[in-house]
Amino acid sequence: MFPKVQTKAGASVTMDETKMWIHNLLPDPAQEWKHLLQFALFTQADKQAMSETVEALFRRGPELVVGVYDYLRSVPETAAVLGWETEIDEEHLEERRRFFTIWLARTLGMDTSEEFGDYLFYAGKAHAGHGPRQIHVPPAYVRASIGLILANFARFMYEAGLPGEKVAPAMAGWSKYLSVQLHMMELGYEAARRMDEGKFPVTVRVYGVLRPKLPSALRPAWVHPGDTVETVLRKFFSYYPEARREVLDVVWEAEEKPDSLWMDVVPVYVPKMGWRILLNGREVAYLEQGVQTPVKEGDTVDIFPPGR
Repeated sequence: MFPKVQTKAGASVTMDETKMWIHNLLPDPAQEWKHLLQFALFTQADKQAMSETVEALFRRGPELVVGVYDYLRSVPETAAVLGWETEIDEEHLEERRRFFTIWLARTLGMDTSEEFGDYLFYAGKAHAGHGPRQIHVPPAYVRASIGLILANFARFMYEAGLPGEKVAPAMAGWSKYLSVQLHMMELGYEAARRMDEGKFPVTVRVYGVLRPKLPSALRPAWVHPGDTVETVLRKFFSYYPEARREVLDVVWEAEEKPDSLWMDVVPVYVPKMGWRILLNGREVAYLEQGVQTPVKEGDTVDIFPPGR
């Protein structure tokens, strides 16, 4: 009889199933969004203070949207990033303004939903060149842009004649909120960059209930020689958190450190009951090395739901 290990949901797995454990996934965006808002002490009092400035900010919204892209195309570095060195692509400009307008509306609405956390994560992936136009925006420009937006918020409040006792707590709230937004975009950026790191691609295919939850064309996971099935799955489930939520369960592993007096407990992931992962048609759970099986160029990983 194998010893048991407790899962987050209270279920248990046997030790032979540790062959399917996946380590070091990036945080789930929905959970990370909630966690960082709490860590930043983003409270109802912040929201109340921010709400008293929304009207002044909303009135200047169109100006902000237009001004942001006028500025970006006036700076040679960002104009080059957007492909606007010689002339403006009006269709592209319209797309960018539309995306920014939606973001601004949700931001002024102080959206803290899990879905918005996923939305910001997707925005980060788009900045890594994974958007419709495959434009890579270096993180420095994204960080600086958040700073410019905060500066504009402060200016709009001042020009609206809002008193300092309203502006100060509101700016504290907007600063917390936009800082966590920036973190979420950087998380998506990192997931995308990891997906692209490697010498050759491994195709991942999904079936059943996963298909409608994911894009019709899935990105391959690029890996290096000597990388394993676990590497592929780590990249895939970090990049597609909606798949992780459907397929994986959390287990907790005790990790001893030579320079520590106690053990750390770290989260790892294992396929939920009935989910099957195949490497070139062979079920990984029954391979001698499990997810530590090396992959090579031309390999395919398939993920099947229960009942198949």
